[in-house]
This record gives sequence, C-alpha cells and structure tokens, in this order.
Amino acid sequence: MTSAPPLRRGADLRVAARTVGLVKVYGRGEAAVRALDGVDLEIHAGRFTAIMGPSGSGKSTMMHLLAGLDTGSGGSVFLGETELSSLSDKALTTVRRDRIGFVFQSFNLLPQLTAEQNILLPLELAGKQPDRKWFDELVEILGITARLGHRPSELSGGQQQRVAVARALVSRPEVIFADEPTGNLDSKSGHELLDLLRRSVHQFGQTVVMVTHDPVAASYADRVVLLADGKLAGEIYQPTADSVLDALRKLGV
Repeated sequence: MTSAPPLRRGADLRVAARTVGLVKVYGRGEAAVRALDGVDLEIHAGRFTAIMGPSGSGKSTMMHLLAGLDTGSGGSVFLGETELSSLSDKALTTVRRDRIGFVFQSFNLLPQLTAEQNILLPLELAGKQPDRKWFDELVEILGITARLGHRPSELSGGQQQRVAVARALVSRPEVIFADEPTGNLDSKSGHELLDLLRRSVHQFGQTVVMVTHDPVAASYADRVVLLADGKLAGEIYQPTADSVLDALRKLGV
C-alpha cells in the first residue's frame, strides 16, 4: 500500500472544502446559542482530517455545514469552488448526492435492500451506471464480497459499517464525511474501519473528514482540527493518541 507523504503545517495542498467567516446561531434573543463564531477552515484534498473538541464546541455543526446538511447564519461554505450557501435546495441536493459521501454512526442502510443494493443506491438515484471494476475492487478490499446478497439484519455491525463505507466510496465523491463512524462498533471493528478510511485516503486519494470524540480514532488522521466554543482552538499534524489527548486536556475536556 502506498502512503501519503507526511502532512505538515503550511503544506501547499489543494483545498477540497473550506469555510470563510462561518457563523451558526441557534435560537433567538436571549436564548440564542452561537455554535460557530466566524470560523475560517480549509480541508485539504486527498487527506484525512479529524474534527474534535469538547461537547458543545461546534464540531458536529461544522461537519453538517461543510456537508451541506445545514445552512449557516453567516459566512460561506465552499465545496471546491462551489459556494453551497448560494445554491437552491434542489441544486444542494444534487451536490450532496453526486459529490459527497456519508458514513454515519447508525449505518443508515435500508433494511429491505441487500448489501449490494445499498451500496449502489446512490448511483441508482443519480441515474448513473456503476463502474463494475471499481465496485468489485472496493468490496474485495472491504472483505464483503461474500455478503453482497445479505440484508443488513443478516450482517454484523462491522459488516454493516463496511457496506456503508462502500456506499460512500462507490461514486468516488470529492469528500467523505464520517460522523462518529466507530460509535456503534466494538474495538476490533472500529480499528478496522478507521484503517479502511485511512487506506481510502492514502491508496485511492480520497478526502475524508471525520468528527470524533475518541483520541485513538483521531490518531488515524493526517491532521486534527480542534474546536472550542465555536472557534478554532488549534491543529495537530501527524497526531498520536497521546498528543490529541494532551490537547483536549488543555481545552478542559
């Protein structure tokens, strides 16, 4: 397996997504909560970025806005050169379907469909034919070739998450967003999943953004972005579990 060169601060890398002065406010008046407060952030293409922070820091809000699942109260979000806040609901739906992949903690597989049907669903909805060579390579790498005819109820949690990863990767999206992807997995399955995400970055050039609270999970990333009180609170390049844990302790976690 090829590995990407080390990612370091100031590296000259293509930007897959970015925010400019991003603000998100929930509620109004005295009850208003400023979840994000003028955040400028760049997500490097072909790299694995983890977003971390204390509870209420804005990390999940950040991911939802970057992925076009929610809209900001101010500032801008870009996917490549496309400003998401300028798009109609229909255009935004198309961007999410065609250019973004998702891996959720709860898998979000349709129970009535087989594993193969779940994987190919985004392409079917987009009216696109799958690249069968890429599909075959993907399911082999993920170790689910023999399980393609099974429905989610017939799969273990780890196998279901592998199907979800295959679904996210099959269309070769510009960015994959993973929201606490190991949250419902045992330790072994969780490490396997993180290794697969890292492999998709370093072997296939995929861009992955993951929200996690787990320092060990974050250590699989090339870069950790820290948030606190809706603002950027630091970055860690080439993180280890210990360096992430130390940074979180300094933020009062």
